[in-house]
Parts: sequence; C-alpha cells; structure tokens
Amino acid sequence: MRDLDELTSWRAEWSGLRVAVLGLGATGLSATDTLAELGADVLVVAAEASAERAAIVEVAGARLVLDAGAESSLEKHDPELFVVSPGYSPDHRLIVWAQDRGIPIWGDIELAWRLRDKVGEPAEWIVVTGTNGKTTTVQLTEHLLRGAGLRVAAVGNIGIPVLDAVRRPDVFDVLVVELSSFQLKWLARAGSGSLHPLASVCLNLADDHLDWHGSVTAYREAKATVYWNTKVACVYNKADRATVSMVEDAEVQEGARAIGFGLDAPGPSDFGVVDGILLDRAFLEDRERAALELTTVAELSDAGLASPHNVSNVLAACALARAAGAPIASVRASLASFRLDGHRTETVAFASEILWVNDSKATNPHAAEAALRSYDSVVWVVGGLLKGVDINALVKGNAKRLRAAVVIGRDRDAVLSAFARHAPQVAVLEVSASQTDQVMLEAVRLAGGVAFPGDVVLLAPAAASMDQFVDYADRGRRFAAAVTEYLGGEDGIEDSRT
Repeated sequence: MRDLDELTSWRAEWSGLRVAVLGLGATGLSATDTLAELGADVLVVAAEASAERAAIVEVAGARLVLDAGAESSLEKHDPELFVVSPGYSPDHRLIVWAQDRGIPIWGDIELAWRLRDKVGEPAEWIVVTGTNGKTTTVQLTEHLLRGAGLRVAAVGNIGIPVLDAVRRPDVFDVLVVELSSFQLKWLARAGSGSLHPLASVCLNLADDHLDWHGSVTAYREAKATVYWNTKVACVYNKADRATVSMVEDAEVQEGARAIGFGLDAPGPSDFGVVDGILLDRAFLEDRERAALELTTVAELSDAGLASPHNVSNVLAACALARAAGAPIASVRASLASFRLDGHRTETVAFASEILWVNDSKATNPHAAEAALRSYDSVVWVVGGLLKGVDINALVKGNAKRLRAAVVIGRDRDAVLSAFARHAPQVAVLEVSASQTDQVMLEAVRLAGGVAFPGDVVLLAPAAASMDQFVDYADRGRRFAAAVTEYLGGEDGIEDSRT
C-alpha cells in the first residue's frame, strides 16, 4: 500500500495509485478528472450514469461500474484509497466495505487541500459552515475580499467544485470554501491531509441531515471540524452556545483568535450592533475603548439584508474579510454594492397589500425559523423532505404569527401532526397535486384564497425539495411563476405596486 502521508503536493508521486471514486455528480466528475490527470488508476462507482457522464469517465481514462454489485469490481481493483462524494452516507455498504478493509477514505476537500499548490503559491482558505446562511456568507465574504483587491473565488458546496478551482490556471490569493456537514464528515482533523484555514466559521447549529449522520452528536462533530487548525480567526455566533463550545474544543494554531458576532453590543474582539450600527470591535488597536463602523441596518435594507439572520451573516462575513486583511474602508464600500442571490427571502410580488416572498433556500427548520421571524402575519407554504428532522418546535414557536399554512411535499404527515398538536387554531390546507408542474399552482391558489391585506405569503418549506422538484431553485422558480400567473401576469403585479 502507498504511504498516503507523502501525497501532499501536486508534484508528489500519484501515478499508479489505485483509487475508487464513489459518485458521478459534480464532485465525482471533478475528483475523477483530477486523479486521472495525476496518473492514478481510477475506478468510478456510481448508482447510475447517463451516457454523457459515462463517456466523460472513459475520455478521462478511468473505468466505471454501477454500485449495484460493485464489490467484485472493487476486489479486483484493490483500491489503496476511496474518494467519496458527499451523497454517500457513512453507513452506505460500500463505505462500510472500505472501512472493514482499512482503506483510507477522503472527501474532495481533503484531496483539493493536498493538491492546492498546482499553480503558484497556494491560496489561503477561509472555510464556512452552519445549518443556515452558508451561501450568503460565502458570497458576501468573496465580494468583500474582491473589493479589497484580492484575487478570490467562492468554491466548495457552492458554484465551482474546489478541485476545479485549484486546477485552474488562475492564481488566487484566497478561496472562500463553503463546506457542508457531508464534506466535513470526511475531513481529517490532524495529519497530512488536515486543513489549516486562515479563518473559519460555523454560523449556527440546529438539527439537520440527521438521517445521513445518524445522530445529533455526529452532526455536531462534523460541523465542529471547521475550526480545527485555524491560523488567524475562529469566528463564532455568540447567541449559539454550540458554536462557542466548538471553538473552545478545537485545536488551533498558536495566535489564532476567537472572534464573536451577534446582534447585541460587541465586546472587545467581537462584531455587533449598537443603535442600528454594525461595528467591528475586533480588528483595531484600541478595541477596549473604541469600535469601527461597518454599515447600518437601514443601509442593509436596500440589499435585502436587514432581517436579523442576514445581519448576522453580514457580521460574520465582515469578520472573515477583516481577518484576511480587508481594510475597513473597502468593507464599507463593498457592503453597499452587494445583492442577495435568488430564492433567499426574495420578494416575488406585492399586490393588493399582500407580499409574496420566495425563500425556497430554507431547506431546514433553522432556515425557515429565520424567515418566519422576519414577518408578523404569514401564510406559510411548508413541506417536502424533512430528512429526519423534527418540525414540532418550529410550528409551536411560530403559531402566533401564522394566518394559515399550505402543506406540500412527501413528508406531510409529520407536518400535519405538528400543526394538530401545537397550532390547532391555524388553518391548514393541503396541496393534493403531485405532479411537479401543478404543485405550486395549487399552493399559490390556496394561499391567495386565505391571505389578507398586510399578510406575507412565504415559501419557506423547512424541508428539502427533491421529492417533487429538481432542487430548491426549481421549487422557487415554480413558486414565482405561479404567483405571477395567479396575479394576472407582470402587468398586474406592476399595476398593484403603483
């Protein structure tokens, strides 16, 4: 067996290394192409493969087998390493097969870290995780660093696979890496493959993906890995005790600082808010007696960032950018030009004094909680794949702000039970349509029938989308299109706003 501890550079001896790559999505394709370029002997195992993806594997010089009955092919291949895509859970039989044989298992993140020196001086990494807010924080951090003149890319669980980024001819100063709990699960905390990020953050922690991880403890432990070996700043949420504990328990580089963020007044070494002003009290000489102004909540409203959870995301992103050396003046200027992506508390229409909001990105209860608390009277479109998560607390905690609920999705029994138990006074309407092109049309019609002037019809499903839609973006687009059709087209929406 090859000594994998020696494989810590693009220029190491990867040739002939026998690798099994599990999965043929974006991550699997990226890993396959990378390893083949390095000269490794690659066997790709996938649950299914389109003709196009199978052809890509062949062109790369790798071999493909379907994972139904893949064990015999793996025995012949005799892999020295497994590289696993995030979709493969720890209890998948092929993962167990590898573990029983003592075969090391890496994710794409560890592989990318080891290969990050392909082009010039390796970029610094800023790593971001959390149950909610990851993508917004990553995009905003990238925006702030670019505004400071740094060469930067947002990668990982957002946009470009990190392996593709480290192989591009572009020379980056910083990579802002969004990490899911699935990716963190396979990341070593120590040893030759462990990350040493410049700065790190876990934005928050709430139950999610418990069906994949198997327990709350396992999910938390995966998220906590984000802080290990941090060099400059471990950024944590002061209001979330779990993130505080993660920082306290992590082994970090000497000199790394703990930087808190919160919606209250900041202490020394914190980011916070006083009288609607966002402040940096961490990266300045006289932080015991002074603070630097970043922006105001009023100014953030123009970018759709004034809700409490988004103010928290802004504070976290500012802390990460400042840790990477972004000057306060450039941070202020860049904040004014940032705009949110779609499907995140995105206003679809305002008609007859009813606001229609698409937050399809709220794929878990924690994200839905943040969206619900932004409004006083809500007709809530909820449901989908709950991923083993309990929705009772979310329903109970927001019952008083609900005008009605419109329930979609496969796991509706748990949703209906939660309303019956904790919010029996709330009108609950079920969408009977099961065809993708009809679900949102019916949901919007039902919601519009019970909404009053002053209400918000909010798509914040608290669940994944793959039971009835391609992904959360498809779900959000269909909701927006259904709203437009329900209101009589764009002309009707524009007329109602004047």
